Amino acid sequence: MSAAEFVLSAVLAFLFWKKGMYRRFPAMGAYLALRVASTPVLFLLLSGDMIFRWQMWLISYFYLFWAVYIASAVLLFFVCIEVFRSALSAFSGLMKFGIVIFRWAVLASVIVTFSSISFAHRGILIIPDIGDGLMRSVSILELCLLGFLCLSMNALRISVRDMAFGIALGFGVMSANDFVVVSLISHNTSLTAPLQFVYQSVVLVSLGIWVAYCAAPEPARKPVVMPANSTIYRWNEIASALGHTGTQVAVQQPANSFFLTDVERVVEKVLNRSLKGRESEL
Repeated sequence: MSAAEFVLSAVLAFLFWKKGMYRRFPAMGAYLALRVASTPVLFLLLSGDMIFRWQMWLISYFYLFWAVYIASAVLLFFVCIEVFRSALSAFSGLMKFGIVIFRWAVLASVIVTFSSISFAHRGILIIPDIGDGLMRSVSILELCLLGFLCLSMNALRISVRDMAFGIALGFGVMSANDFVVVSLISHNTSLTAPLQFVYQSVVLVSLGIWVAYCAAPEPARKPVVMPANSTIYRWNEIASALGHTGTQVAVQQPANSFFLTDVERVVEKVLNRSLKGRESEL
């Protein structure tokens, strides 16, 4: 099943690059490249440790595995931003405003991740705690992103066949799979446990979803046309106006009409007196 995962990842990366989707989703392209390149190296290091029983092989495998794991978690944060930006591409105002909020959510997730680490492990054993915390945070973001797309597909005019939705769907399935397996599996378990086969099967299904999306022709996104009184159009206009200072206009408070009348009377009396004084002098 691990070999099938590698083959599907390689096929997916090939289709992804062949169709030029790395231009639209560069972080997703980097994630697939990292996944395909690291799998054979990790397999060779793990096989070397099992055959030769050299400690250096196991140490190398440990550092490389967690380096790839943490790098994948970081790339997945950027993948979520790419999918979010692609989903809101037709609404420039909402996209810019939403990206700012999304980045703050990512920053909050990272802060919560590092603040929730118990630091009970010392030395190199703290690396798995950091990697698991980052991946847990990005998994929550992936599930929230998938929920957002499912609820707002009609409003955003996104098709189910859109690649952005396909990426979110695959990562959502993987994230749900991770949370279920972590909650059910015990710490001391074997790689041949039945739940491990279920977990690997769901991973293969997620990769199969991405391969199907890459192989199928993606429908061209048409310009979004909606009435001017629609809610999402007003939200987009409000979001576009936020952050733009525009032209400054001096606004004066309207004065009281009775006060202006009194002032006019006083001015008339002063003018009349001044005119009478000049006439008497003449």
